[in-house]
Amino acid sequence: MLEAWLDYQRNTLLSKCAGLTEHQLKLRACPPSSLSLLGLVRHMTDKERGWFRHGFAGEDVAPVYYSDLRVDGDFDDVDSANAARDFDAYLAEVAACRKAVAGASLDDTFVRRRDGRQSSLRWVYLHMIEQYARHNGHADLLRERIDGVTGD
Repeated sequence: MLEAWLDYQRNTLLSKCAGLTEHQLKLRACPPSSLSLLGLVRHMTDKERGWFRHGFAGEDVAPVYYSDLRVDGDFDDVDSANAARDFDAYLAEVAACRKAVAGASLDDTFVRRRDGRQSSLRWVYLHMIEQYARHNGHADLLRERIDGVTGD
């Protein structure tokens, strides 16, 4: 059930981006913010990877778009980004995350590397649903600003 809710959130983000040009996907909310639809896709790519694969599954995977030197690279570096490649990376990451948790119980736990706290896969799902819900609100406002489209 939680996977279905998360998929709904993932699809909502993609629907907010559907039909836009690369230029429109890169449009910023308003200066000095670096928030853009493409930035949100890149950000959620790294969040998926970080929580499901790096955190829960313990895979040794680095972030795709940000680093210690570019902590906001997911948002800041969209001007030179390739939107099609970034959407492909997002979809590939979602597939890799599904594979990383396949067969796991929602009650399975892991220790967070950053703070040493224990969390369950259930917590990760709920956290990601919350992340998407917040960022889909941002995406809705960004899309409305770009072309007036509003929706769910």
